[in-house]
Amino acid sequence: MRVFVTGASGHIASAVIPELVSAGHSVVGLARSERSAAVVRSLGADVRHGDLDDLDRLTAAVHDTDGVIHLAFKHDEMRAGDLGGAATADLRAIETMGAALRGTGKPFVGTNALLGLALAGSRARITEHDVWPGGPRIDAENRVIALAEQGVRTSVVRLPPTVHSRGRYGFASGLIAIAQATGVSGYTGDGANRWPAADTRDVGRLYRRALESAPAGSRLHAVAEEGIALRDIAAAIARRLGVPAAPIAPEDAAEHFGYLAAFIGLDAPTSSQSTRDLLGWTPARPGLIADLLEEENGRNVHAEDRSRHRHGNPRR
Repeated sequence: MRVFVTGASGHIASAVIPELVSAGHSVVGLARSERSAAVVRSLGADVRHGDLDDLDRLTAAVHDTDGVIHLAFKHDEMRAGDLGGAATADLRAIETMGAALRGTGKPFVGTNALLGLALAGSRARITEHDVWPGGPRIDAENRVIALAEQGVRTSVVRLPPTVHSRGRYGFASGLIAIAQATGVSGYTGDGANRWPAADTRDVGRLYRRALESAPAGSRLHAVAEEGIALRDIAAAIARRLGVPAAPIAPEDAAEHFGYLAAFIGLDAPTSSQSTRDLLGWTPARPGLIADLLEEENGRNVHAEDRSRHRHGNPRR
């Protein structure tokens, strides 16, 4: 297939695009700058210039390809406090691409974030069968799934907060940056709340399988580890950086964690059993704690970790 990928210069795409290319697909990646375009080309993809606001270009790109993997999201706007604006732009782009795909039977793989689901309403254990009626990004997920009734083979991959590999760790990168800036690797309460995780390369394989064979209307979980206690993540970061791990008082959490304060205490254990059974997906890469403690990564903290302000937060 010739596949159109949005967010093609990002962390997730760094695994998705090579996975697609190695499987014999050709890729066209959306890039909003020359710098992003260079990254996309280095991954083996052609470039389509534009961003999520270029609706005419999105339509043209979809018409020229056999399927879509939608990874992009306006994280800069979200970090600046405009989650609603970022979610609206995402929904508008999905509706535009969905309209171009309507009645074709082509695959459209969307993306959502598991911690956002946990923020919208807690579950004892999140499964692929759990559905939320609405909220930021949830509306987009539901819109993608609804396109299955309009002749589009849709699926949505729900991502854990700690998609990790090659020195990048999702939200854990933000925790590393905060620990570097403050001298404390922190958590809230007793740190028993859990975050799911998966290696980026395993996630890339799941996106490919979703594109190739996920039934229309599938919700999929890119989860290798169902839930890692935040205190264990904090302890690994502390060991990696040579700083103490300690709880942060509730009244200090907003200042200490910045953007991540809204998520740091969420408990989101998540099953991926239905995804594994449906697509034969078996994660095989190392776990998050092993990745955080891997010696080479410990010596070479990703430049993104070193440069981000303590109130910053990780890109996807």
